[in-house]
Amino acid sequence: MPIFATPQGWVLETANTGYALGLNAAGLLAHCYWGPRLTTAADYPPPPNPPAWGSFNNPAQLTPEEYPGYADIKFSEPCLKLSFADGVRDVVLRFESAAMPDGDRPELHITLRDAVYPFRLTLHYRVHAAYDLIERWVTAVNEGPTPIMIERIWSAQWHLPPGDSYRLSHLTGRFMDEFHLRREPLGHGVKVLESRRITSSHHHNSWFAVDRGHADEDSGAVWFGACAWSGNWKLAAEVTDFASTRLSLGINDWDFAWRLKPGESFSTPASCAGFTGDGFGGASRRMHDYIRDGVLPHGRQLHQVLYNSWEATEFAVDEPSQTRLAELAAAMGIELFVIDDGWFHRRNHDRAGLGDWWPDTQKFPNGLQPLIAKVTALGMQFGLWIEPEMVNPDSDLYRAHPDWVIHFPTRARTEGRNQLILNMGRPDVQDYLIAKLDRLLAEHTISFIKWDMNRNVSEPGWPDAPGDQRELWVRYVQGLYRVWGTLRERHRHIVWQSCSGGGGRADLGILHYADQIWPSDNTEPAARLAIQEGFSQLFPAGTMESWVTDMGPQHLSLAFRFHVGMCGALGIGGHLEHWDAARRAEAAEWIARYKTIRPLVQLGDCYRLRSPQQHAFSALQYVAKDRSEAVLFAFRTHIPAPAILPPIYLRGLDPDAPYEVEGIAGARSGRAWMHAGLSIALADFESTVRRIRRLYRTMPAA
Repeated sequence: MPIFATPQGWVLETANTGYALGLNAAGLLAHCYWGPRLTTAADYPPPPNPPAWGSFNNPAQLTPEEYPGYADIKFSEPCLKLSFADGVRDVVLRFESAAMPDGDRPELHITLRDAVYPFRLTLHYRVHAAYDLIERWVTAVNEGPTPIMIERIWSAQWHLPPGDSYRLSHLTGRFMDEFHLRREPLGHGVKVLESRRITSSHHHNSWFAVDRGHADEDSGAVWFGACAWSGNWKLAAEVTDFASTRLSLGINDWDFAWRLKPGESFSTPASCAGFTGDGFGGASRRMHDYIRDGVLPHGRQLHQVLYNSWEATEFAVDEPSQTRLAELAAAMGIELFVIDDGWFHRRNHDRAGLGDWWPDTQKFPNGLQPLIAKVTALGMQFGLWIEPEMVNPDSDLYRAHPDWVIHFPTRARTEGRNQLILNMGRPDVQDYLIAKLDRLLAEHTISFIKWDMNRNVSEPGWPDAPGDQRELWVRYVQGLYRVWGTLRERHRHIVWQSCSGGGGRADLGILHYADQIWPSDNTEPAARLAIQEGFSQLFPAGTMESWVTDMGPQHLSLAFRFHVGMCGALGIGGHLEHWDAARRAEAAEWIARYKTIRPLVQLGDCYRLRSPQQHAFSALQYVAKDRSEAVLFAFRTHIPAPAILPPIYLRGLDPDAPYEVEGIAGARSGRAWMHAGLSIALADFESTVRRIRRLYRTMPAA
């Protein structure tokens, strides 16, 4: 059973891990254990009952509570902060009940109540046993006659085993430079990572991994997780003076408040976390499988090779130009043709048109359908770019509804990329977008939508908000999910991609609606290697749209560019009319090659063999689930001569089975390839892709 009660509390078990919690002698819900699965229920530690540390730190301060509220003599980071109508500003939570409801997925619900006020809080735990993951969130209910102001309500607090020193791994970056992997010791105090931008942001990602300082890709204890939220989030990693380390994660409490009216409830987004003894690579592969199987709308569906016409035509989009590009793309083996920005009403530049989601009559006098018919006749599917959350002041929508944007009445409306942000928290804005986009999708044969967002928030006001204006941060994301979710339900065949100027909205929350993420607007291949490595810490390769473009030094070969793009869901973004026949023919060969390895890349297990963020000679490998085949990618950027490249040690193979590696004579056992390695000679800015095949299941006897 994944969840069971014991005399001292509750235990949640996955395939390889155990998680225990229980009520201590003071009645506090305390964390007991999180790590490798133990043999019997009696093996799990009892709830801790720490003694007081003088008059300044009482037992409540020292207890590792599962979900601490602000109350008592407690000064570590609480998960919950409330203000009641009479001015009381703390919350004293007491255990009421526990339940394990019937359902498809095992869950534990623990109900807590305030000791005085009619406030109920339910802690939700859901076990994803096959992936060694636990999903947590909370629901708050106001059962009284007066409003309650929520000032902080996080999804979970994750406790690590006491007494150790830990290292935090996280992702940082900026526009065009996302997903840099950072590892740093956790010292005493609170380390805060967050977004205040109304999206999950280019600058930080809500993913974390924690180890004792000596884990690597292949081994070592790692605790890891992320938040399923596409707006402002906050991670607080705290090390106390009593050898206690915990990570709290959820909606950012900066500038946040929620007026919980009588009878209303509020649920947080989920935080999903797990433990592995298989190092950072093992943590990633568990998350990858969970995302493919339990999060993505289309699951393990393979993604098509696409062409996006933005770099070729930018805003100068019309039927003849797109037809010429489509013909070239189809001849190369492209499967999906996508028009980016510029197709809709009066969109001749980035200063007009956003909000008016119908085809421009000057560019497409007969609408989009004739072009779509031509694309379809060429054997490809058709896709479009949209940016629904934005509006240009020069648009029919803004002229009709200037009050629909996020703004303060007394402040200037700051524009970014000549646009303002529609208030997605407003039901009338949601209804408008659903109606316009639903009509667009119903009237056209569209298979793919790239949903973009090209600026962050300013003047975060909502003059006629239904509650506190600071609810905007949450209501915005809830509205985004309603619009996107409604369109998904009505047009289930469409593959959606999340883009926010690249990786500005890359999170577990958006992947419930989008099958792909555009990691960065930076498509320079050498830079992209590092970006893609950081992205892979959390996300599987099938969710990563990766283009071959003309960006970057011209000395970079088309082969190098394609090899980088082939590490994810391959796309082409170069100006095909500027590519000569030989270049297009070479591209066609690489596209055909990619299609032969696409299942391995998009659905296989990812092994990061040598880091491009640390080494100019890097490598990664994708392995089939049954270990029958694999594909190796290796890249060399600039290494001053003379240089001797180190061996590459493969991973994930059956140690007792023979494998052959393309381009290397002779078969060897999986154990030999993994421990003796192989050598590949590459010059500067050269790369290689090698198929690896198992010959049969075991090596013959000597």
